[in-house]
Amino acid sequence: MADIHPFRAFRYDPQQISPALAVTQPYDKITPALQERYYAASPYNLVRIILGRHEPNDNPENNVYSRAATSFRDWRRQGILRQDSRPSLYSYSQRFTLPGSDQELERRGFIALGRIEDYSSGVVFRHEQTLAKPKADRLDLLRATRAHFGQIFMLYEDSGQIESLLATTAAPDIAVTDEYGVLHRVWRISDPRLIDSVRAAMADKKLIIADGHHRYETALNYRNQCREKARPTATPTTSPSEYVMMTFVNLNSPALVILPTHRVVHSLPAFNEEAFRDSARKFFDIEEVDSSLDARHATAMLHQCGRAGTALLAVTPNRAFLLHHPDPNADQFFTGLSMRQQALDVVQLHKVLLENVLGLTAESVRNQQNISYVRDAAEALSHLENNPRADIVFLMNPCRIQQVRDIAFGGEVMPQKSTDFYPKLLSGLTVYALD
Repeated sequence: MADIHPFRAFRYDPQQISPALAVTQPYDKITPALQERYYAASPYNLVRIILGRHEPNDNPENNVYSRAATSFRDWRRQGILRQDSRPSLYSYSQRFTLPGSDQELERRGFIALGRIEDYSSGVVFRHEQTLAKPKADRLDLLRATRAHFGQIFMLYEDSGQIESLLATTAAPDIAVTDEYGVLHRVWRISDPRLIDSVRAAMADKKLIIADGHHRYETALNYRNQCREKARPTATPTTSPSEYVMMTFVNLNSPALVILPTHRVVHSLPAFNEEAFRDSARKFFDIEEVDSSLDARHATAMLHQCGRAGTALLAVTPNRAFLLHHPDPNADQFFTGLSMRQQALDVVQLHKVLLENVLGLTAESVRNQQNISYVRDAAEALSHLENNPRADIVFLMNPCRIQQVRDIAFGGEVMPQKSTDFYPKLLSGLTVYALD
């Protein structure tokens, strides 16, 4: 099953640069404003590698990927990034306040190399669809740098044995508080006996990708390319390209949090609130609610209604509708989807409301032509006031971890942006170089 290994990570040398000025959110969570902030923070901030600026004179010889490779090579040579002396695992803790509440939680996991497996092997399971463009971008970066700078967020399932093995009272090797107030701490673990115990405990585990589907499939594609290029005498199982850096978190952890991702639909050629309500009423029970509701009241309403099943809140500039109890006979929209998929709020939203009521094609949704995704409910609602092109906002409850588990192990996938695991794993805490 899961084949994990210690490795000699490259890490920022705190004598030369504070990790707090160098590490970043995952590349796909870096907004243009955050990119600028990272650039200003330090000339050694990892953003210059994982999401560099495009320049007007970019060409095949000088571009974001070649500059990333140059930066990585130079930082290694200058000792900005130093390689640990012994193969290690890295215990990783994230202490955070649950968004929208005062509840403090701590999520613990560990960083290691994991063998890249085909999905057909029954070891690694996905739960979301991927898109070709992000994978092509990450593949170009991987080819140029021959390194992984962020970890794939993997879930395994046990009763807490592995977390107990890695528990420590020692001072962390790295401690960084990020932009969202999350305290990230990392401890290097080099004791061979402890490493062997963790490896043995993980040997029978199946893994679910929580975050990092695009990067995992990029690593899988790169592995296959390396196998094709390898000499006949090469042993694929020992090649560095057979592994990728992963953070492993117990699926049963009470600090494993999924946030909802809300949808803002915009720039429709013709949108009418009455027509939407009348059409949606064919497929859901609908209650019109106070259109002046704020994010806190909207979230509370969804939570309460969601206890009985699907609940969606559709808000326009002038109206607000609570949709619940979908029509069980609307199976014409769910061809090829299992009952466990049909029970997902996000599938009801995409298949019934987006594609059939509003007339968006599945392709246009994948390409985000008329839709944007927003984590914060207040920010989503603000689009109705600040963006004249915004037609309707859909607020949702988060997907449950058990639903993710069942979908993944059932060999199925959800629509994109179905889950938002919080907090994110920082990039640059450890780096895995293939050579």
